This record gives sequence, structure tokens and C-alpha cells, in this order.
Amino acid sequence: MQRDHRASDVERQAVVRRLERALRERRLTVVEFDERTRAAYAATMCGELDVLTEDLPPDLW
Repeated sequence: MQRDHRASDVERQAVVRRLERALRERRLTVVEFDERTRAAYAATMCGELDVLTEDLPPDLW
């Protein structure tokens, strides 16, 4: 994802799906999932989305 581009709804939804997988695998707590999901839907730039999943394994995509 280009960090300096505006985020689309499709990109936001992709990040939320990845967060859902992380929650199912217990890599995130429910509180972390809730905070990151809210941030994903509020994000305007792709860079804001990137930081929400940078500490998760790449195979969750």
C-alpha cells in the first residue's frame, strides 16, 4: 500500500479482515481488536492503515 495515498473503503475492509483473523488466532485481545478496528474505519491515509497491522505476521492476509 502506498502510505501517502488516501485510503479506500476496500483497503479499510481488508485491514479489518486481517484484524479479524488475528483475533481468531488470539494474536490480539478483544480490546486491541476494537481499538484497531475503530482506527481502521477512521483512517484517511494508507499509512494509518499500515501501522494497525505492522506487528502481525504477513500470512494473515
